[in-house]
Amino acid sequence: MGIQMMSWLVAIPLLGVATGMRSLTPMAILCWYAVLGYLPVEGTWAGWTARLSIAIAITVLALGELIADKFPRIPDRISVGPLVWRFALGGLIGAIAGSAINGSSLEAALLTLVGVAIGAFGGYMVRRDLSEKFSCRDWQIAVVEDLAAILFVVFALHVLTL
Repeated sequence: MGIQMMSWLVAIPLLGVATGMRSLTPMAILCWYAVLGYLPVEGTWAGWTARLSIAIAITVLALGELIADKFPRIPDRISVGPLVWRFALGGLIGAIAGSAINGSSLEAALLTLVGVAIGAFGGYMVRRDLSEKFSCRDWQIAVVEDLAAILFVVFALHVLTL
């Protein structure tokens, strides 16, 4: 019971936080968990995430996003287009996670959306403030944020697959 409650109250929103920070990284990692059999999506509507070709394609896109994010001409994550994309992808990731643990996909999607808002706006403000505070380039903080997003997803999926 405790692990299930932790999954719903910590792990699923944390997937959203990571999606708010890096939109495609959580989906790429989730797909690899499914491909490797750690995330039980077989026999569910989310079974497509366990296809190797899907995992590879999303991973390539996620790597492209990690690289592109370091360039100043990329729009801020809190701009309308990127924010809508993050919410859409976050809802999908939450629904997949909910389905994988035999829970409500709708409730999981809603919890993930709360995390997306926190990750997008909070991540934006923290990155901006740290760049100013330490007088460093934005991309240097962005690399740390990349690593944090990856760690958040791995932790969340680990909790979900206990």
